[in-house]
Amino acid sequence: MNFRYFLIALVSLILLQGGLGAMAAAATGQISTSGAKASTASKAPAKSKALKISIRKATGKKAAGKKAAKKKLRKVTLNRNAARAAARAAADEAVVLDQLGNPMLRSSAFLVTNATTGAVILEKKSEALLPIASITKLMTAMVVLDAGQSLSDELVVTSEDIDTIKGTGSRLALGTRLTREEMLQLALMSSENRAASALARHYPGGAAAFVNAMNVKARLLGMADSRFRDSTGLNPDNVSSAHDLSRMVAAAATYPLIREFSTASERHVMIRGRLHRFGNTNSLVRSPEWEIGLSKTGYIREAGRCLVMQAWLLNQPVIIVLMGSEGRYTRTADAKRVKKWLEAVGAQRVAALTEAQGS
Repeated sequence: MNFRYFLIALVSLILLQGGLGAMAAAATGQISTSGAKASTASKAPAKSKALKISIRKATGKKAAGKKAAKKKLRKVTLNRNAARAAARAAADEAVVLDQLGNPMLRSSAFLVTNATTGAVILEKKSEALLPIASITKLMTAMVVLDAGQSLSDELVVTSEDIDTIKGTGSRLALGTRLTREEMLQLALMSSENRAASALARHYPGGAAAFVNAMNVKARLLGMADSRFRDSTGLNPDNVSSAHDLSRMVAAAATYPLIREFSTASERHVMIRGRLHRFGNTNSLVRSPEWEIGLSKTGYIREAGRCLVMQAWLLNQPVIIVLMGSEGRYTRTADAKRVKKWLEAVGAQRVAALTEAQGS
């Protein structure tokens, strides 16, 4: 009886030990698997991070390549556009002659004369009355200088100087204080309308007296067909002819200060504590190919683009008046055509005109 109980207990013990081993093995396997999974899990973020970095690098290289390609394309496009612009400019400035051998200009009215003799070199509709825009400011400058007022007097820009005709802007803000000399140069060189207006307001008797003096001066110069209504040229009722403007340019060229101010390429002016650069509206004054003694540009819609100059061509002082040019660069292109043509026909053309005038 006791032996039977002992045998049962022994068998049970053996079975129990076997079960615990399996469980231990199972537990060990689970731990190993978990460790492997943990290891894999720990390696996964590292691989993912490396992959992201690689993708980012590849994307960055691709973006940099695209940026470089765009930059290169932009440079090529700019060069191509510059070449086309140069070709167009050359074509625009090409001298085409009419049946008489004179250059065909694109300004609607013009006059080119020898400043010394008054001999006409070229002309078209030189007696036609047309708005003259800011060419007006040459007359403004002469009236200012004739008055003998101190150039060091300080003038102030006020609301009366605001352009209510064309609505143009200005860098001369209300309250700006500049000397009469600075106002005069900005009016001539940069065609500053508020400067021209301030000059007229500070004339003895005010703007009305100033405009009257402009018209008196025109009569004295023999400009019988010219009329002035303001000092800026914004009023389209300021009218003249190429013939009259040639007289005005010749008279203005006798004023050293007008010659100096109208041909200066730039001037820096202190306005309210800040230095402002003002440039000349005629790009030809900066060209080494030109020797310009006097210059003035003008533009309003009614007048088109205008240009008057006194320049030295073939060692002769020549007055060029160009009116009613439609294109932005037509007036300067016409001036260049005149210069090229005169240089091509030679000094004998000018000499012949001079002799004819003398006889």
